[in-house]
Amino acid sequence: MTRVHISPDCGNAPRKTLIKDLNIAFAKGDTSFIVQHAHEDIQWAIVGDKELKGKEAFSRELESMKEVVADEMTLHSIITHGAEAAANGEMKVDGKTYSFCDIYRFSSTTSTKIKKMSSYVIEI
Repeated sequence: MTRVHISPDCGNAPRKTLIKDLNIAFAKGDTSFIVQHAHEDIQWAIVGDKELKGKEAFSRELESMKEVVADEMTLHSIITHGAEAAANGEMKVDGKTYSFCDIYRFSSTTSTKIKKMSSYVIEI
């Protein structure tokens, strides 16, 4: 079971709530929720590792990560503005701690579909 810690300001607006829910889904391995919010032409850069294009490639990559469920996730902050958002925090997985920052671009200012995503992850 994943323990989740959320900063109080990470859910007081619809877009912040969506980003919070996406990060919780990732920590728990709920790939279907994440894929549901991906645009057909999504681009995902896992900085320093790989770049993926298209919902099918995005979905396959998430499926390969599905079994890696976080023991604990702390979400420090979520920032939203227009069609962009960012979230940063830490995840503990199998005794290791990773800091992350994800930058999101939605297909429009009102859309819930992620068009572009950049993920920065480092072990600390």
